[in-house]
Amino acid sequence: MNAGLELSSVTLTHGDGEETVLALDAVDLSVGPGELVAVVGPSGSGKSSLLAVAGALVHADSGTVRLAGTDLSTTSRKELTRIRREEIGFVFQSGNLVPALTVLDQLRLPLTFGRVAEPRDPMALLAEVGMDHKAGRRPHQLSGGERQRVGIARALVHRPSVLLVDEPTAALDRQRSQDVVALLARETHEHGVATVMVTHDHEVLHHCDRVHEMMDGRLSEYSPA
Repeated sequence: MNAGLELSSVTLTHGDGEETVLALDAVDLSVGPGELVAVVGPSGSGKSSLLAVAGALVHADSGTVRLAGTDLSTTSRKELTRIRREEIGFVFQSGNLVPALTVLDQLRLPLTFGRVAEPRDPMALLAEVGMDHKAGRRPHQLSGGERQRVGIARALVHRPSVLLVDEPTAALDRQRSQDVVALLARETHEHGVATVMVTHDHEVLHHCDRVHEMMDGRLSEYSPA
C-alpha cells in the first residue's frame, strides 16, 4: 500500500569544518498518495538536497525519511536500490531522455531493470499523455514540451509510489509549462502518486494541492507576496 512520503526533522550538511553548509535544517514534509506538492525557493536554498534525500540518493545526517511506509535509514544498500528502482519515479529538466531510443523504447527501458509486478502498458500510457502518435520518434524530433511529456510517462510506467520532479518547466514557454504541470497534476490525482515538484515557476502553482517554500534549508508554508 502506498503510504506516500514523509520527512521528519531531516537535517543534511555538506562539506566539513569552516566549509560546512546546512542544506536541510530540521525539515518536515508529508505528501500523501494522490497529492501534488510544490516546493519553491531561490537557488541554493536546499530544494535539490530535499529531492536527493527524498529520492534515497543521499542519506540524511539525522531525522527520518519514510517512503511507501519504509524507513530509509534502516534499509540495506540493496533494499535502497530496489526502492529507487520500484517505488520512485524521477522527472528531470528537459526530460533527460536517451538520445538513441524511440519514444516507446524510453518507456520500455525502465521495465528491463528489474521485476515490476504490474507495470503500466507503455503505449496506453503514451496515449494518456498525448504522445502515442510519436511513439517511433527520437528525442531530437520532439519539442521541449513533448520531451517532458515522455519524461513524465517514463517516470510513471513502473507505477511508483512517489514521483520527484525537478524544474519541469525550466526550458518551456508559458503555455507548455501550464500543459506539463496540468498533466502532472492529473496523473498524480488519478493514479494515487505522492508527487513533489521543485519549481521556480510561480505561474503553475495553482495546479498544486499545496505549496511550500524553502529558504536557507528550512521549509515552511508558502505565503505569496
